[in-house]
Amino acid sequence: MSNNAMVSRVENDRVLVLERIFDAQRELVFKMFKEPEHLKRWWGPRGWEVPVCTIDFRPGGVWHYCMKCVDQNQGEFFGMESWGKGIYKEIVEPEKIVYTDYFSDAEGNSNDSLPSTEITMEFIDLGDKTKLISRSEYVSAEALKTVMDMGMLQGITETWDRLEERLNEVK
Repeated sequence: MSNNAMVSRVENDRVLVLERIFDAQRELVFKMFKEPEHLKRWWGPRGWEVPVCTIDFRPGGVWHYCMKCVDQNQGEFFGMESWGKGIYKEIVEPEKIVYTDYFSDAEGNSNDSLPSTEITMEFIDLGDKTKLISRSEYVSAEALKTVMDMGMLQGITETWDRLEERLNEVK
């Protein structure tokens, strides 16, 4: 494990900003978010797999995925499926990805009872390293508090730990 810890802060009560430096070049880090075969190997918290991941990587395109808990130690979560959908708004390769994130079902229908999130990811070139900045804008302070109470920060930390492990495998 490196000491490239994730830094988080909240702006304007409803924007969650996450930053972390990865020991890999920017093109490679960007590719991890672009190609399904990579995303399937690191997306989601520990103990969760991604059996379904389809990506139409262009503005207006859809990223549809399923996370499934395969860790029996996670109790009631074991066997549970969580479907999500992203709709890309802007892509500047290899600098930026902007998308709207929704909870969805297996058919890709958005679950409108749960708030969507505007996510902007910036990939900053630091030579042999890359600084990843993720800004998630929620509809309200309450919506952000809801996901924080659900343990999202731990989930993202584990997800980015897995991203770092994947980068170390392929670089």
